[in-house]
Amino acid sequence: MAATYGRLTGQPGVCFATLGPGATNLVTPAAFAQLGAMPMLLITGQKPIKTSKQGRFQILDVVDLMRPVTKFTKQIVNGNTIAPLVREAFRLAIEERPGAVHLELPEDIAAEQCDNTIYPVSGHQRPHAATEVLDKASAMIEAATRPLLLIGAGANRKSVCEALTAFVDATGIPFFTTQMGKGVVDERHPLYLGSAALSDHDFLHCAIAKADLIINVGHDVVEKPPFFMEHGGKQVIHVNFLPAAVDAVYFPQLNVVGDIAFSVAQLATLIQTQQHWDFSYFNTIKTELQQHLAKYAVDTRFPMLPQRLVHLLRQRLDDNAIVSLDNGIYKLWFARNYPCYSANTMLLDNALASMGAGLPSAMMAKMLQPETQVVAVCGDGGFMMNSQELETAVRLKLNLVVIILNDNGYGMIKWKQQDMGFANFGLDYANPDFVGYAQSFGAHGYRIQHDEHFRQTLNSCLTSAGVHVIDLPVDYSLNHDILNVLLKEKTCQL
Repeated sequence: MAATYGRLTGQPGVCFATLGPGATNLVTPAAFAQLGAMPMLLITGQKPIKTSKQGRFQILDVVDLMRPVTKFTKQIVNGNTIAPLVREAFRLAIEERPGAVHLELPEDIAAEQCDNTIYPVSGHQRPHAATEVLDKASAMIEAATRPLLLIGAGANRKSVCEALTAFVDATGIPFFTTQMGKGVVDERHPLYLGSAALSDHDFLHCAIAKADLIINVGHDVVEKPPFFMEHGGKQVIHVNFLPAAVDAVYFPQLNVVGDIAFSVAQLATLIQTQQHWDFSYFNTIKTELQQHLAKYAVDTRFPMLPQRLVHLLRQRLDDNAIVSLDNGIYKLWFARNYPCYSANTMLLDNALASMGAGLPSAMMAKMLQPETQVVAVCGDGGFMMNSQELETAVRLKLNLVVIILNDNGYGMIKWKQQDMGFANFGLDYANPDFVGYAQSFGAHGYRIQHDEHFRQTLNSCLTSAGVHVIDLPVDYSLNHDILNVLLKEKTCQL
């Protein structure tokens, strides 16, 4: 929840935990925020450090424990250093690239009398890319034949959204997104080609292969790259707050480093549309992809196909509604099939990709935007990893819809095992009675019987107060055939 607060506001969410097991339980959320570039401050307790009569009871080196999963971690050893350390922790959490920071407060230090000094926020101005670099970037784009715009996780900031929309409108260059770049530009835009939900062998990868220049805005190495660079292959312009980290598959020819919104806005004014630009193949790919995505949207078989669920939710939800995804195979279907109309209206995690994040993320989104429709979509496995938070949602009197995709198994790993030719092993389990489970927390529970029953239940839940848990049987039988087999066969022909 604290990490999602950081993601949605740009300011650090703050969470507290006790020492020992309380601190260790924060490791996964810290990694979630750190990899996802969400500003967050973790504060944990500790036994007295000057003297202690409890030996090593519950004592772990929490500072070292947090070091790999935070930008900054420190034990407070003097009460008078609290104010500057808190100020510095907030600064580091917000500064690009945002992430998690941690302070440990021992009991005896917490009891000290100390100065009441407060360090005010001074703010900062992000540096701008140099004029000669922007000129070189515009010249490279104008010289290309099939330039293509990629929008990544680092572009998911409000000012960048506005600048990128203006850039696309001004230049007419088609664009696609990573999973965490969805919605930065309205995906109803005619130049939108799709989202790189899969690593390879999707329609979109055919367009990427034909491009001779990729303008990569907001690239973040935590996401699987939607393309691999090759020596002598397509050129890449890296537009970001920080220079590119070079490796064997990503070595851009030009870094445009500085405030992304400024860089994109300047490029939009510098670039002149060119007669030799040829986007005809990109248009073919868009048409093929739209036909593919529409195929199962109206298929009413039951249990329900994930493609059908995506279609029904987009059809029923408001333009600004927020869908919070946990982690599972359905995340791929949402990333590919669900068009987002604005940034952060699909809260998915393609960085740590931790199960259990969907419900608490939805809860925070609803707390921040109480008038906005918020739906959490969770696999049954992911839901059970944080299902106790139904009590929190009920206690906070949130109006929230939680859809559990029930297949009594770990569907993502089943899909991967099948693709690798392995037998299904260790992935099936028995779920509880989700309706009774929800009701035991004071929430409302529903067990779906058929397609029309889901549509009616969804409509009712979206217009009713309280926490609503929908147990929806899901049919994953087409995952392998479509995502692993048919896509490769179809896209190879293009």
